Amino acid sequence: MAPTTAAVVKATGGAGATRTSLELAATLGRGGYSVAVLDVDVATQGLAAHVPGRIEEDLTAVVLGTAPLPAATVDLELEAVTEAGGQVAVCPARAPFERLARAKTPDAAQTFEELVAGAADRFDFVLVDTPPVATNPAVSAVTTADRVAAVTPGSERGVDALQRLRERLEDVGAAPGLAIANRADGDHPVDAADATLPTHEVPEPAVPSTADPDPAYAPAVAEAAEALFDVDLDLEFPDEGLLAGRFD
Repeated sequence: MAPTTAAVVKATGGAGATRTSLELAATLGRGGYSVAVLDVDVATQGLAAHVPGRIEEDLTAVVLGTAPLPAATVDLELEAVTEAGGQVAVCPARAPFERLARAKTPDAAQTFEELVAGAADRFDFVLVDTPPVATNPAVSAVTTADRVAAVTPGSERGVDALQRLRERLEDVGAAPGLAIANRADGDHPVDAADATLPTHEVPEPAVPSTADPDPAYAPAVAEAAEALFDVDLDLEFPDEGLLAGRFD
């Protein structure tokens, strides 16, 4: 059975797991799929920065049983995704400290497993923005999802961080996965990477940028998405001369 859920885990702080989650989601959305992005990185709450308007309900409310998943998800209005018949919906974490603390308990982590299953029933794919494997929500994410995408910087620091993360994933019996070297240009040192994303800096409001494809970055994200979910997206991208080309 093909995988439909994936935990996108940062190997270290600043690895870029939140943006990678959003870019993977937008790419799958351009392929005509419906995608949910869930935020269990409740300490940083990074996904909330990409949600327009006021956040009334959030992932912690769903996990704690005070709100249903549909009430806590927000559709991102991405023209290229809509035109393709796809959907990108995000469920951010945005709550006071007391609720964040309760969302990290073992009981809440168990409820999160049910949340992932419920999201998988509503969407074609589910991505979980996941912190380093050191909390109950992170362990729940990497053991519940079908796959794990380990995001690490394309540097010597990223090599060490990826090794530590892989050891932790093995310790908790995590799902099979792949390693993504992020901001990895040229001859980068992360030889163990299964996919590589080049440096592509854009203003925060422009994330996810793959809805408006860049000729270098967007095809790399598509390769990672295809490898993660064993899917053929067959998307079109501009080439370096800004002429339409096909990515196979």
